[in-house]
Amino acid sequence: MTEPPLRSSHVELFEPHRIRFVEGAGPRLSNEEQLAMNRVWDEAVQANSSLFDGPAVTCTRLDWEERTGTLVLSWARSTYRYRALRRVPGAPPVSSVFVCVLQAADDGGLLVGRMSSSTAAPGRWQLPGGSMEPPHHGQPLDVTALRDHAARELLEETGVDTAPSDLTLWLITRGEHGNIGFLFLAPSRPAELLHQRFAALVSSETALGHDPELDRIAVIHSENELAELAGPQVDYLDPVVRRYVETACSPTAL
Repeated sequence: MTEPPLRSSHVELFEPHRIRFVEGAGPRLSNEEQLAMNRVWDEAVQANSSLFDGPAVTCTRLDWEERTGTLVLSWARSTYRYRALRRVPGAPPVSSVFVCVLQAADDGGLLVGRMSSSTAAPGRWQLPGGSMEPPHHGQPLDVTALRDHAARELLEETGVDTAPSDLTLWLITRGEHGNIGFLFLAPSRPAELLHQRFAALVSSETALGHDPELDRIAVIHSENELAELAGPQVDYLDPVVRRYVETACSPTAL
């Protein structure tokens, strides 16, 4: 990367030319902060029993090295519970790392999905994806690990099976709470096929008594169509869709 990040509203967009991952320790908490975090988390679980304290990657710092054009992500092993610190006054900031997939349609559209009522953000529109899980000890956190996880999220949320090697790292975002998103572009598929795969996934999950993570999908072709979707949207969605349209859906145009 030879230029600083682009800003779109309150979301920063980074072009992923060079990336270095550095593992370190997470935030140090006082006893009071630990107790407050646990209390807030327990209240959240009582309100939504589907929440679970699974493993997650926390971004502790993001630096841009102008001399080398390298984005340096410092990260730590964590769990979802630590996000409760965002509701504890004076607590250390907690920034999540997540992956998303821009699933293109043959007609130039882009697949977006709405989170189901059983998730942490019911009714919110976003790209298929989810929080990054830390690698096994001794294994690196790198673009390959992120790509593998993105492919799994795409399959689990939409029913679209894509080989990780077919995903191209397209953009990196930094938005609310300093959350870092790695966005991968998937090969285009017929829009009809995307809807068929999603319908089959929902039918299968429902038959098993499970709630799908997404309760609806849409294939949009412009910011206007995005704006017409009813409900809240994740902060990165509008600037990413705008960038996607501007670059004619081509990663080589970056």
